[in-house]
Amino acid sequence: MPLTDVQIRNAKPAPKPFKMFDGNGLFLHVQSSGSKLWRMKYRHAGKKKLLSFGRHPIVSLRDARAKRDEALALIFDGHDPSQIKQDNQRQRELEAASSFSVICDEYLDKLHKEGKSQATLTKINWLMDMAKAAFGNRPITEITARDILVPLKKIEAEGKHETATRLRSTIGRVFRYAVATARAETDPTFALQGALISPKVKNHAAIVSEGELGQLLRDIDAFNGYRVTVLGLKLLALLYPRPGELRNARWNEFDFEKRIWSIPAERTKMRKPHQVPLPAQAIELLKELKQFSPHNDLVMPSISNSQKPISDNTMNQALRRMGYTSEQMTAHGFRATFATLANESGLWNPDAIERALAHVDSNSVRRVYSRGAYWEERVKMADWWGDKLCQLIK
Repeated sequence: MPLTDVQIRNAKPAPKPFKMFDGNGLFLHVQSSGSKLWRMKYRHAGKKKLLSFGRHPIVSLRDARAKRDEALALIFDGHDPSQIKQDNQRQRELEAASSFSVICDEYLDKLHKEGKSQATLTKINWLMDMAKAAFGNRPITEITARDILVPLKKIEAEGKHETATRLRSTIGRVFRYAVATARAETDPTFALQGALISPKVKNHAAIVSEGELGQLLRDIDAFNGYRVTVLGLKLLALLYPRPGELRNARWNEFDFEKRIWSIPAERTKMRKPHQVPLPAQAIELLKELKQFSPHNDLVMPSISNSQKPISDNTMNQALRRMGYTSEQMTAHGFRATFATLANESGLWNPDAIERALAHVDSNSVRRVYSRGAYWEERVKMADWWGDKLCQLIK
C-alpha cells in the first residue's frame, strides 16, 4: 500500500536500516541514524538502477512522488534518469567554471604571471569588481551586450565617462580571453562601440617655458615639506621618468659608478627594461635620499610607513601647496617639459629624446637599433639637461 505522511513521521530508526515502499519503485530508506532518504529503484537497458531524490522532510512525500513520476516518464521514453541527472550536474559544474567571475580571475592570474605591475592589476581588479557585481556569477555565454551596457550606463550617468570606457574595454579583454580558451564564441563589447560618451582626452599639464621652469625649480627648492618629496620632485625634473617608476624605485637599481639607473621591465609602462643615464646632479640628490633610508630598499619611503613608497598623489599635492594648479603642472608633466625644451634646443636627435622618455618605436628593427645607437647621445643629453636646470634655478 502507498505510504502516508503519518507513517513516515512515526517511522523510528532501528538497529539496522530498513525500507518503506510507496509503489512504482519509490521507497523511503530509514537509516539507523534516523535519516530518511528517498530512493527509487528501476531498470534501464536490462540493468538495475537506483535514483536518489533527497532527504525527508526537506523532500516531502508529495515531492518524492512527483520526482518518481518524472523519472518514470523518462524511462518510458527510453531515457536513463540517473544519466540525465549526472549530465545536468556536469552541465552546472561546467557553467560554474565558465562564469564571468571565474574567467575574469583566470585572466587576472594570467596577467600576474606575465609580469604586469601591481598598479595595473589593482586597476583592472577595481574595474572588474564593478562587472562582477552586475553579472559575475552568470555563465559568460549568457551575458549579452545589453547586460554589459547596464552597468556602463550607470557609471556614465555619474559623469565618469573615462571609467565607463575603460570598463567596456576591460570586459572585452576578458571575453576575448574566454574566446581564446574555447569558453565563448564572441565578444559582445564590440557591439557597444559608439554607445558611450567619449571621454575628453586630457594631457598632463606641464610648464614648457624656460622662465616658468626656473621659477618652478626655485619654488621646489624653497618648499618646506617632507624632504623625500622635495628630492623626488627634483629627480623628476632631472631624470624625467614616469612618477610611478621613481616612487617605486629600489636602491639596487642604481649604479653610481657607471652612472646608470636600470628600471626593470615590470615597472615600465611598455614592460621593457629601461636604462637612465645619471647626471652628476642626480647622483648628488640620490645620495642625500639615501640618508633617509639607510637600511631600506626603497628610494622614496613614505613618511607614515617606511615599508611603502610615497603615495601616488604625494608629489602632485606638493605642487598644489606651492600654488601650481592641476592645469599648470603635474608630476607627470616634467616629461613634457624635458621633451619640449630638448626638442626646441635643436641639439639632439628627436629619436634620442624619444628613447630617453622610454617611448617604444612601433618599428621593431628601428627599436633594436635605437636602443644602442643613441646611448652616448643620451648620456650627453642628460648632462646637458642637468647643467641647464642648474642655470635656470639661478
